[in-house]
This record gives sequence, structure tokens and C-alpha cells, in this order.
Amino acid sequence: MNMMNPAAGPGGEAGIGGDTRQYVTFYVQNEMFAVPLAEVQEIIRMPDVVGVPKSPASLEGLANLRGTVMSVTSLRRIFSFADVPHDDATRVVVINQGVPVGFVVDRMAAVVTADPDQIEPAESIGATVDTDLLRGMIKGVNGHPMIMIIDPAHLLQGDGLNAGRRAARVAAAAAEARDTLAEANDELQLVSFEVAGQEYALGIESVQEIVQVPESISRIPCTDRHVLGVVTLRNRLLPLVSLRAMFNLPESDLDERSKIVVVPLDEKNSVGVVMDTVREVLRVRKDIVDPLPNMLGDGRGEIQSICRLNGGKRLVSILSADRLFQHDAVRTAMAAAEGMEEEQVAEILNDSRTAVVDEEEQFVVFRLGNEEYGAPIESVNEIVRVPDELTRVPKTAAFIEGVVNLRGSVLPVIDQRRRFDLPEVERNDRQRIMVFTINGVRTGFIVDSVSEVLKIARSAIGPTPSLSDEQAKLISRVANLEKHKRMVLLLNVENLLDAAEIGAIGQSIH
Repeated sequence: MNMMNPAAGPGGEAGIGGDTRQYVTFYVQNEMFAVPLAEVQEIIRMPDVVGVPKSPASLEGLANLRGTVMSVTSLRRIFSFADVPHDDATRVVVINQGVPVGFVVDRMAAVVTADPDQIEPAESIGATVDTDLLRGMIKGVNGHPMIMIIDPAHLLQGDGLNAGRRAARVAAAAAEARDTLAEANDELQLVSFEVAGQEYALGIESVQEIVQVPESISRIPCTDRHVLGVVTLRNRLLPLVSLRAMFNLPESDLDERSKIVVVPLDEKNSVGVVMDTVREVLRVRKDIVDPLPNMLGDGRGEIQSICRLNGGKRLVSILSADRLFQHDAVRTAMAAAEGMEEEQVAEILNDSRTAVVDEEEQFVVFRLGNEEYGAPIESVNEIVRVPDELTRVPKTAAFIEGVVNLRGSVLPVIDQRRRFDLPEVERNDRQRIMVFTINGVRTGFIVDSVSEVLKIARSAIGPTPSLSDEQAKLISRVANLEKHKRMVLLLNVENLLDAAEIGAIGQSIH
């Protein structure tokens, strides 16, 4: 049932004071609720939904609403009523909050009209649901003694949590922020990366962003080997230099692990420094950072200090961004980029725009339960069968299922069903282990099956509705393949494990 919005007044406090208003009414359990007609986009039957792991318990899933991804939330769960099976009477009330948002109700009632004197404020209601989620109450309409007016905006804030609990979270976050600020003066934040087996780092304030090395780099003629060329980054040319070459280290081919660390020179100009791989963001105490000893001043003036981690067993060379800019390679790259002819610049930018328009992304698609997930193909090291038995390692973290011997290396293995709070299943021939490298640690994840490598047009990929912080980190995008009636949840592989879990896995293989 499509519904045209009538010429009603503002939706913010619709129906509390002012002129006569119309409301759409429906039942959840035995309670009757209403929402302003002006805020209802349409009412539909219960669609097929795709479940999203690590989302609020009230979420039924994601649905395709004529090409738009819509979250579908159960009002029964928000109001702490018991679940019941959906039937022919079940409907989804679609509210437009900039994007469509669906709320599942037991059955529809009618459209009612209420005068201002029939509306009571929410504070006067003694009801079975949290009044923080209500705007007010309609009295004595069509023979109903009380119809509660839902506030859709509050339903979307904290997934129906009451204001007191939200305030407690805000207060806790503020206290944590104060503690963090108090500690900040005694700590450094560093972005660490690896080049030729050696770990280096830059202060996080010197790193603008980190991006993947593209498939093609536009070479600049008549430059030395330090200068790799230029690429486009948001319609601007970014000159690239190789840290390997700058430090006279052996040359190595770029691969899927190679990253560009973008370092700003000033407000308008940046340089991209190509690293073998980026490792992690470190927070270290200043008392474990020492100046570079004079005897080690071997011409690499870019290194300003050494950080001693793990009692000195792990040494990280901290680079000075200012000294990095003074290196001949950086100056040459910047001068070469500035000296390019306008025709060359226009051609590179045009090629870049064309590539973006036509660009597809490739994903390895796998299944967990009834849902399909995609991992970027460049993030998948390999896919192997699950052995008959996994070796359990005493005193390892509970989330580690076991370890396997993968061509002479110990590979920790995690059951992805357990990670996504899905019911466990018996081992079978269809299951596979997908191997990823997360912050330098190779880890295997057991999935129900791996189905295909799929090219997906970027136009079919959009953001996943932000349903919880944990879900947003794990699954921030979704591919809506409307023609094939498929929806693929796209994983952020680097967020499958947090820093503590990566540390626990590292201990399990040593």
C-alpha cells in the first residue's frame, strides 16, 4: 500500500497541539500504536530479509525496496514483547528518515483523525512500553480508550534504548575521553609499516591517509629510481616515492600488500611513500623511545628515534616527516609532478575518471547460514579444506578453534559461525578455511562454503545502514544485485579481529 503524504504540518511534534492530524494505527501484541500519516512512506508485506551479524537484536535484517537497501526492525523486540511467527497479517511500516526504514508490526488497523484536545503528552502515560519512545497518546478515537503515538526518530536512536541508558553511555564516553587526554602527554601515537623486513613508523599526525597501490602508475620520464611516478587521488596528482629506494634497500615488486602512506607537505601538496605493508597503529610511552645514537647516523637522517617494544625485542625506527621531505627523492618527485605538461596531467586525470566510472570490484563470495558474504579478492591469501581434526592448543584464547599445519607453518583457525553468533554445525565436506593476513598475522576462518569469485559494479555497492558500532566496523557496505535478487554483505577483513585478539593469535603460534 503506497501512501502519499498529505499536506500536514511539521512532523517533529505532529499531533501534539496545533490542527487536526491523521495517524496510521496498528497493533503490536495487544497494544495499539500510531505514527503520523505524514511520516509514513508506504506499508508493505513482510519482505525477504538478509540477516546481519553483530547487529542489534531487534533487527530482522536488510531488505531490497525497489533498489534501495532498507533496514527492517521488529517493534516486538524493541518493546520487549515475545517473538511470534510472521503471518499474512504481518506488515512493515516504512518511515522516511532520509532513507527508508521499516518497522515490523503484527497487523494494521486504520487511519484515524484526532483533534488537539484528544492528545495527551507522553509523560502522563502509564503503559507497558518505554515512554521515551512515544510522543503522546490519542484518547477516545473510534472507540479505542488509548492509542500510543510512536516517535520514529527515538526508535532509531540507540535501537530503542531509553534516554537514561543513552545518557549513561555518553557520560562514560566523556569520562574515558578525559582519561585519554590526561594520558596523551605521556604517549606517542605511531603508524607502523614494514620495508625489507624492518619496521618503521611515522607519527600519526604526519599520516594523512593510507591507500592501496593502484594497478597502474603513470611513470615520469627522466627521473631516478626513487620516483615511482604519479597516481590520482581524488582528482589530484600524487607523486610516489619508494622508501626502499630512498634507503638503498634491495628492490622488490609491488604486490597486494603494498600500501601508499600519504604524507602532507602543506595544505595543498602531499607525497605518497610506498611501503611493503602497513602493520598497525601503536600507542607507546615516551619513556621507551630513545634518540638515534650518533654512531648509527649512516646517512639516513630521516630516522629520528628508536622505539623499544616487548622489552627491546622489537625495535621500531621512527621517521621524521620534516626530514623525509628534505630527501632528494621527495624533492625530485614533487618537482617532476609540478613540471608535467598540462596535456599529460589532463590525460592522466581523464584516464582515472574513466577507470572509476567503469570500475568493478572483485569479491570471493562465501556462505554462512542463509546469507552470502563477500571478501575483497586481494585480501584472500588462499582457500583450503578443513582437515578432519584441528589441533587444540592449551592456554590459547577461547575464540581460537585450533591450529593446522599449512605447508610447514602453524595457522590459527577461527570458526566464523561462532564469531557471528550463529548456531554451530557439524563439520562437512563443503566447509572451507579462508586465509587472511590481518595486521601481519595469517589467520584462517571456517565458513560454510565458498561459492564463487564475483565481479560487482561499484554502482551496485552502497553503504550498509549503520545498525551498531560493531556491525559498522565489520560490514560497512552491501552489494544489492537486484536483477538476481541477491544481497551480498561485504566484509571489512581488517576488522575481523581487534588488536587484543591479534595479539592472542600471535602468542598461539609461537
